[in-house]
Amino acid sequence: MSLKASELILNADGSIYHLGLFPEDLGDTIITVGDPGRVSTVSKYFDKIEVEQHKREFTTHTGTYKGKRITVMSTGMGTDNIDIALTELDALVNIDLKEKKIKKELSSLDIIRIGTTGSIRKDIPINSFLVSELAIGFDGLLHYYKDDSFLKTDISEAFIEQTDWSPKKATPYVVEASEKLINKLSSSSTVKGFTGTNVGFYGPQARILRNAVPDPGMNDKIRDFDYKGLRITNLEMETSGIYGMSKLMGHNAVSMNLVLANRETGEFSENAGEMMDKLIKYCLDRIVS
Repeated sequence: MSLKASELILNADGSIYHLGLFPEDLGDTIITVGDPGRVSTVSKYFDKIEVEQHKREFTTHTGTYKGKRITVMSTGMGTDNIDIALTELDALVNIDLKEKKIKKELSSLDIIRIGTTGSIRKDIPINSFLVSELAIGFDGLLHYYKDDSFLKTDISEAFIEQTDWSPKKATPYVVEASEKLINKLSSSSTVKGFTGTNVGFYGPQARILRNAVPDPGMNDKIRDFDYKGLRITNLEMETSGIYGMSKLMGHNAVSMNLVLANRETGEFSENAGEMMDKLIKYCLDRIVS
């Protein structure tokens, strides 16, 4: 059966609705960044750029780096945008947009997030390159999808118990990165991470400006969580969504994080731009190695 026009939404030119892309616009390796301005920070290293598209917060460049075709795309901030971006990326490779039918043979993308994060551990200093081997989502996105067979429920249940997690919040879920991409992107230059994905930047991460939060000590509870020696290392806003949506649709994903802030020491990187350039170049070289 063909997918309904209200479900698989296309633009007048036949491109996918939010991204404004066609299947031929993509490489099989996708780098996602939050900030649209960071797309050119990545693609400036490409040998050539074949595709440049911008629609809403989704800016996309596709080109080659040392002969490998790579797409870099901004998603904006938060897992709500990740839901859109990854679903439409999957549609571009696994749905026949003209026939509006799911393909019989499915393809798998390699999806690599390059982003910033805040450490909640003193032993993970600013300017570290952190590979998120696991992510715990506080955002609730995965609960809107049926398949939960890949979730690490033993870890999330222990987290809920140890932190006295409020039932008013979304139930946390835990999901793994792709082992293939962990191995490809890890080295002596990186640290292992168990990343917490928040639904926002201020209250959800216990930042208090003018608005009080119900549990000011939540970050301490997150920091102190321990499940068989597994401890949460950092906080950001996209990784759990990327991992969960990738698992649902059969793609590989890993999140590469530049630690800009250390919430324990109060430090913030003074050379963030330079260090982000180093992380981008590091990732590109590992992708083609």
